[in-house]
Amino acid sequence: MRAGRGVFLAMIMLSLALLASAGTSAQAAPEIVSFKTAYPTGAIIVVNKDRQLYYVLGNGHALRYPVAIGVPKEQWTGRLFVQSKQKNPGWSPTPDMRRRKPGLPQYIPGGPQSPLGARALYLGWSNYRIHGTLAPGSIGQAASNGCFRMHNKDVIDLYDRVHIGAPVYVIEELAPLEVAQTN
Repeated sequence: MRAGRGVFLAMIMLSLALLASAGTSAQAAPEIVSFKTAYPTGAIIVVNKDRQLYYVLGNGHALRYPVAIGVPKEQWTGRLFVQSKQKNPGWSPTPDMRRRKPGLPQYIPGGPQSPLGARALYLGWSNYRIHGTLAPGSIGQAASNGCFRMHNKDVIDLYDRVHIGAPVYVIEELAPLEVAQTN
């Protein structure tokens, strides 16, 4: 059992090393953190207060990624699930977005101009997504219409890990001592 855990952690560290070598120096790889909660392995937890997303690895660990959350009037909490995943997603503004900004296009195809970035995870039957962004400076801010933005490198990493049906919990804050940085 102990050897299995060591192999598991070695595989995670190798994956992170490969990600770090493929990324830019200005953007760190996701962090492995101690995660002492009852959330199931493979779950995604978004913490609005900290503007962090956690992907539960199991064995008391998770990957932590920085995210942008909704502007104050668009923030929400609850439980959804990953309904679908899409590479290079196109973007259609919601009717509410178009009312507020009538000049928005009806549709932007996937590719370098799509506001959804390189990947998107569609949450339940809602308009909410976890997606990449054309505005990396918004990461860590309250900047979206309720979706969760990630650096494109991070959303690609998460996309490759998560499965359709994975639970997604959006909470205001974690309980004290649930997360600790590991070395």
